[in-house]
Amino acid sequence: MSPRPVIGISCYVEEVDRIPWRAQRSAVLPQMYVEHVQAAGGIAVVLPPREDVDPEMARAVLARLDGLMIAGGADVESSRYAAQPHSTAQAPRRDRDAWEIALADAADDLDLPTLGICRGMQVLAVAAGGAIEQHLPDRVGHDAHLPTPGTYAAHPVSVVPGTTLAGLLGEADLDVPTYHHQGVDAGSLDHTAYRISAWHADGTPEAMENPEARFRLAVQWHPEAGTDGRLFDAFVTAARERMDA
Repeated sequence: MSPRPVIGISCYVEEVDRIPWRAQRSAVLPQMYVEHVQAAGGIAVVLPPREDVDPEMARAVLARLDGLMIAGGADVESSRYAAQPHSTAQAPRRDRDAWEIALADAADDLDLPTLGICRGMQVLAVAAGGAIEQHLPDRVGHDAHLPTPGTYAAHPVSVVPGTTLAGLLGEADLDVPTYHHQGVDAGSLDHTAYRISAWHADGTPEAMENPEARFRLAVQWHPEAGTDGRLFDAFVTAARERMDA
């Protein structure tokens, strides 16, 4: 039996209460991400952020991995795409921004299988020179992408025929778990290698992919919060194939 591919997953640094400890700064990640990677046949390792990352460090980390997942989390700081912050913007997480953008760049150079989820899609877009739509309700006029704080909602997305995503999930509309108030600015991707591979009916990009890469795909929704493991299966398979090669 061949070794299991090792998948690095970026994580949060948050103040966590674990009685009797209070507000202890901790590297944390929802177990849902780990369980999906394990179910797909991979070994998950957590990659805590650090703001002093440089390209050499990022490449050294990825040299020890078979795949990279950039997980969900807080808003990317607007200065990363030369914009002023919206009034709804969350407090900057500069360690995660620096760390994940450096990892995204290094993974692109190495053609390392990469999966971005929610914030992860936005990080990949910004790393490629794209921009973020900072508060979707301002344009779409509704809160379907994040109707209730602290609760995943669901909405349909339309997969673009002929894309890698369509080959994995089919071309029929999908109901997906959602929790985001920002999204990738579709027009900002025109000069990048990414192509939109799923949309919401309101014109919000819901997935993007680099068709020239081994596996470089991102979704705006939260597949880790659902039961459909096909994205994780395809991602871990791509990591295994690269490892075997």
